[in-house]
Amino acid sequence: MKKKFILLLLWVLHVSVLVAQDLRAPAYPLITHNPYLSIWSFGDTLSASNTKHWTGTDHSLIGMVKVDGKVYRILGDETKSYKTVVAASDEEAYKFSYTETAPAAGWMTPQFNDSNWKSGAAPIGHDKGPVKTTWRSDDIWARRTFTVGEAGFDNLYLKLNHDDNVEVYLNGEEIYQHQGWTERFQYIPLNGASRKLRKGENVLAIHVANTAGGSWLDVGLVAEEAPENKAAIYPAEQVSVELNATQTIYKLKCGPVDVTATFTSPLLMQNLDLLARPVSYIAVKAEANDKATHEVLFYLGTSTDIAVNAPEQPVVAEEYTSGKLSVLKAGTKEQPVLQKKGDNVRIDWGYMYVAAPQSAKPTQYMSTTADALVPFATNVSPPANEAMQGNSLVLNTIVPLGKVGSKAKEQYVMLGYDELNSVQYFNQNLKPWWKQEAGQTMEQALAAAASDYAKVIAQCQAFDKQLYQDALAAGGKAYAELCELAYRQAIAAHTLVKSPQGEILFLSKENFSNGSINTVDVTYPSAPLFLIYNPDLLKGMLNGIFHYSESGNWKKPFAAHDLGTYPIANGQTYGEDMPVEESGNMLILTGAIAKVEGNANYAKEHWQTLTTWAEYLRESGFDPANQLSTDDFAGHLARNANLSVKAILGLASYGKLAGMLGKKDVEREYITLAKDMAQKWMQLADDGDHYTLAFENEGTWSQKYNLVWDKILGYNIFPNSVREKEIRFYLTKQERYGLPLDSRKTYTKSDWVLWTATLADNEADFKALVQPMWKYANETPDRVPISDWHETTDAEVMNFRARSVVGGYFIKLLEYKLNEKGKTSGR
Repeated sequence: MKKKFILLLLWVLHVSVLVAQDLRAPAYPLITHNPYLSIWSFGDTLSASNTKHWTGTDHSLIGMVKVDGKVYRILGDETKSYKTVVAASDEEAYKFSYTETAPAAGWMTPQFNDSNWKSGAAPIGHDKGPVKTTWRSDDIWARRTFTVGEAGFDNLYLKLNHDDNVEVYLNGEEIYQHQGWTERFQYIPLNGASRKLRKGENVLAIHVANTAGGSWLDVGLVAEEAPENKAAIYPAEQVSVELNATQTIYKLKCGPVDVTATFTSPLLMQNLDLLARPVSYIAVKAEANDKATHEVLFYLGTSTDIAVNAPEQPVVAEEYTSGKLSVLKAGTKEQPVLQKKGDNVRIDWGYMYVAAPQSAKPTQYMSTTADALVPFATNVSPPANEAMQGNSLVLNTIVPLGKVGSKAKEQYVMLGYDELNSVQYFNQNLKPWWKQEAGQTMEQALAAAASDYAKVIAQCQAFDKQLYQDALAAGGKAYAELCELAYRQAIAAHTLVKSPQGEILFLSKENFSNGSINTVDVTYPSAPLFLIYNPDLLKGMLNGIFHYSESGNWKKPFAAHDLGTYPIANGQTYGEDMPVEESGNMLILTGAIAKVEGNANYAKEHWQTLTTWAEYLRESGFDPANQLSTDDFAGHLARNANLSVKAILGLASYGKLAGMLGKKDVEREYITLAKDMAQKWMQLADDGDHYTLAFENEGTWSQKYNLVWDKILGYNIFPNSVREKEIRFYLTKQERYGLPLDSRKTYTKSDWVLWTATLADNEADFKALVQPMWKYANETPDRVPISDWHETTDAEVMNFRARSVVGGYFIKLLEYKLNEKGKTSGR
């Protein structure tokens, strides 16, 4: 009896631990709308560090709550402000002396004679555009002579942008070295090295080694600037954080007042107008925890760096009222609309907005970073609200909550962005979806967002609850938490526009991969999320690729890889085709749309193109040549067995679509073809207890995640025994943080692991494969929006981050929804 009691107690404790587990996100989404308006907290505590764009660049939001005159920080870290000591080229033109031949000893000292060196203007580099002096050799040695009127700076920083490896000397002594490259200015504290700066003439000497790719050098010196009226600021005590699909909710303690800070990006996919409206809410609710009454104010400081690619770009800011709103607005002075493209870049056109209802009696003003908090934290009056120009300004909003007791009071502020034009699509600039109708303004969008506030928040809360319950039923608690983590990230890696032909375009950016726009093998893993909640959005991911082929701009007999480099969608820019990969993707996803919608109307619109791709796969898909595929991190591979599965199921999809369109002869032909290929596949890939990575390549293995569509869409092309054999084998190959992608390396792709797990026919096997993915997300040391590519031995991120492919986590929920739909319809 005693033994039974102990076992029962252990079971209860085990269950309580499972119930209590809450995912610690690698990064928490705060403001998430599209690849440009995407702000995250990169840690556990909201006030421990600056908020950032998904690329890692500071997009600073500072939040404070004042309780009876005492100021508590609830959001973001204090941003440093710098005073220029020696200007870099973003502020002032200057010249280097330089050589590309290794100089004599002592080249870094002030007394060195560099009269036979070349002279060039900064910045020095490989690229065109801002480069003033071209440098394309392996090494450069540069000297910059400058004069300062004073020395003895306590907080001196080196302001440096370099590519690649760098050594920096000040008056002959080394003050910094770094292996690697940067893409923007870094501010490096010099600490004791600042004593090397002297009044009068000085020399900065730099050696840069260009090891690969581009080259760059630009340098200056700055000193940290402190505000004149600095008040004491206390950290709020963070009690909890709750991550839901559309909301991130922090509970904090500010002395005698409990504060709830809620960040809502209302990405509800069944309402495209709401989904496309680029406005998020930041709400603060306060209530006393000591039965007394307290005077409470909320402060939000929003950096204009949200509207620039680099903080050196000058911005213009203004304050005004619009209807029932008080508004702050800022954007770059230059406004280079759609002029920048690429991966690790941010928007520097259009305008950011911070707005609050006038009924809340807000105070708004603009300031430098150093002076932003002074009016809130002290009794100093805010500056006059005249238009302001400068770098890294702050848009400040103070909202009083008044006397707060045991009854909670809440106020909110809205943050929005008007891109003016979102993308260029085959040489035509397209406005954001929400600006389709002529005359639409951001002021109107903000007014609608304010008017809808209570309704939208209620809709978001209801949706979040339903999504969690559905995912819990489909795959368990760990799975449900992964879906919550992925939801906003997957959507916000796209932008929504309407094509000149009147079609939806939902265009992805291939974040931290290569910056491509509308990449087909990014759309493919992303698809399950959108198939569940709005298949029209998946059509919006396919429409541009269909148009590319049907317009005659893409003339090859297989699908394109992409439409360009974000935000320019004028045609494929990726250097290599992926013929089997992308053609299979397009056919399978078109088949999935038909399954979800119960008709093949979408396929009918593009039948000729689908037929061309199916014919290509019939000829070249089964035993793929040595060509690029989406998983070629370890190199190209011929006879790829998983890629062959994709081709087979692409052909099966074409056959099923033909049947739905009344083309029964075509259906029989292609379904028979696919089943014959599947039997041959089993022979060529057989390796005893599993199937190989490549045909007739014994001793290898890979995740056959493409098989999931055979199961989910009910094609039944492969026998169930194939999936069963693979799952048994996979369970013997797991590392601490998941199942490796294949036998070549120990890294994996978490989206594919979720697909592979969905091949399992029982709950235990599914959870056994999913739990390490939860553990990876919960324990990875890399605090960035979750990467889909990680090392299974130590949970370290390989590269990618913030990509839409985590929409693939919803594959199990898609299966669950389709099964429920089948039960309801009696099929």
